[in-house]
Amino acid sequence: MPEIDKTIEDGKIWAFVGYWGILFLVPLLGKKDNKFASFHGKQGLVLFVFWVAVFILSFIPFIGGIIGFLGWIIYIILAIVGMVKSLQGQYWKIPVLGDIAEKIKI
Repeated sequence: MPEIDKTIEDGKIWAFVGYWGILFLVPLLGKKDNKFASFHGKQGLVLFVFWVAVFILSFIPFIGGIIGFLGWIIYIILAIVGMVKSLQGQYWKIPVLGDIAEKIKI
């Protein structure tokens, strides 16, 4: 158990930064040997791709504004919860997107 705690403690800040947009690369490249940081980095990657998709969809006439607004709110909430959970040392899986993140092999 102490080894797991050390892994989490060493990866907390790296995992936290992983939810800041393109900075998902920081834990994925800088701390790829840390399971906790990689877990949150992969989720940050999927969340970033979600944000890019929302941005692109926001240009659709009429409904794009609604998609963009709701997508942005969802993105912000998920990123904040991910940051808080990472600082608490928890392996919190983002609903739906977390399943995609688990399939990523880096």
